[in-house]
Amino acid sequence: MRTQVGIIGAGPSGLLLSQLLHLRGIESVILELRSRDYVLGRIRAGVLEQGMVDMLRKAGVAERLDREGLVHDGVEICFGDRRHRIDLRKLTGKAVTIYGQTEVTKDLMDAREAMGGTVIYEAEQVKIEDLGTDLPRLTYTHDGQAGEVACDFIAGCDGFHGVSRRYIPESVLKTHERVYPFGWLGILSETPPVSNELIYVNHWRGFALCSMRSTSRSRYYIQCPFDASLEEWTDERFWDELRVRLPSDAAERITMGPSIEKSIAPLRSFVAEPMRHKRLFLAGDAAHIVPPTGAKGLNLAASDIHYLSEALIAYYGKDSDTARMDSYSADCLGRIWKAERFSWWMTSLLHKFPDQSSFDRGVQLAELDYLTGSVAAQTALAESYVGLPY
Repeated sequence: MRTQVGIIGAGPSGLLLSQLLHLRGIESVILELRSRDYVLGRIRAGVLEQGMVDMLRKAGVAERLDREGLVHDGVEICFGDRRHRIDLRKLTGKAVTIYGQTEVTKDLMDAREAMGGTVIYEAEQVKIEDLGTDLPRLTYTHDGQAGEVACDFIAGCDGFHGVSRRYIPESVLKTHERVYPFGWLGILSETPPVSNELIYVNHWRGFALCSMRSTSRSRYYIQCPFDASLEEWTDERFWDELRVRLPSDAAERITMGPSIEKSIAPLRSFVAEPMRHKRLFLAGDAAHIVPPTGAKGLNLAASDIHYLSEALIAYYGKDSDTARMDSYSADCLGRIWKAERFSWWMTSLLHKFPDQSSFDRGVQLAELDYLTGSVAAQTALAESYVGLPY
């Protein structure tokens, strides 16, 4: 099989790249290790920056998003029994949209299928061959049969545990990582959200977050030990702990119900650089991970795809421009490191660390008090939360 761009990974970043390229007449083939149902079954983030919303509209996949997405003009920060709303719209002129990653993925899948896009699910043993040539190849097996995709360029959109990053030599690749000593225990429930906007909570027992997927489906999180097991967290225990950590008025209003999904997510900060090696480009979680605090993971993947799609479109244009390809890694990393800083700061501000001293706790509370009393500090938070410009 011959195509122009071979894409590894059929998550949102790989699908979005394929869709944007298709609209400009550029061919692509996507190889995905998992089944379509498995990819759609992954529960992930649901807070979209305005930049990502605009990209989905540009890709022609925003009809359902515009109809069902919940536009949030603000977000709450709570500590002690204090609730403070940060007015994103007033401070930045922008907002965020609540729309689950699963829904984004489904919309992109449907669009690729409607346009006849080639997505090969359950493609196993994917390997990159001849990366140093002008015609690299992706080899794989599917239903026991060997397959091959010859292409001009390869986009590694296959996540942190994917194969793409391994093809950048150790002598070239530099990685940076911080692993946090706790995780997030999250549940999804068919219950109305406790608030119309997200509530981030700093509590002496640990962090909590009240989020949502719709007006009738809630997503809640609490900080837990990194080695906690789901078996020890019954629904009843989760709801009891969440209510303890929430401000009293929110705790009284919360609607409890059985979980329809429950999981524990570790927290990690990770950056790999450079994000290009020869004709291989990394995008999304293959190149970077952020803690979910601040909801930057999916949005960073979208900004990578913005830079990569523009670079490929320029290359396949009449002038065969390579300048944007050459600057791809630097363009992405400039924005990535700012998002890494913001996610690290939010995580440090809102979580209880195992070795936290009374001094550390005092500084944390002072930071929160300063934030809620300073328009300048709230503006800095709001600018990063709604998304820095591409």
